[in-house]
Amino acid sequence: MSEIARTDSLNDLKVRINAFVQERDWAQFHTPKNLAMAMIVEAAELVEQFQWDTPQESQQLLPEKREAVAHELADTFVYLLRIAEVLGIDLIEEANKKVDLNAKKYPVDKAKGSNAKYTKYEHTKY
Repeated sequence: MSEIARTDSLNDLKVRINAFVQERDWAQFHTPKNLAMAMIVEAAELVEQFQWDTPQESQQLLPEKREAVAHELADTFVYLLRIAEVLGIDLIEEANKKVDLNAKKYPVDKAKGSNAKYTKYEHTKY
């Protein structure tokens, strides 16, 4: 296996994941449908980590549980990055667009301190 250095860069991580996939000839299995299904399975495994926790327990994880949660988050994140790569979607660009859209849907003067969906106080389509 070729060694691709660990990194904090999102782009470098995508390169590392792509190399991992290529070395194993897994791209043939990485259709958007399969990757989305795999991501949801991993997200369900993340939810399972908190299933019977109280809100306080979910915020104060013991080291072993924190590691299990970190693994499930990483699995979900890797599949998310892979789906975006396969579909040619720039997640940073799209996330910025979504934050801009959400800023319009949830203006501070109406949404601050509230968990209500924007449709409760705004009837404008975006």
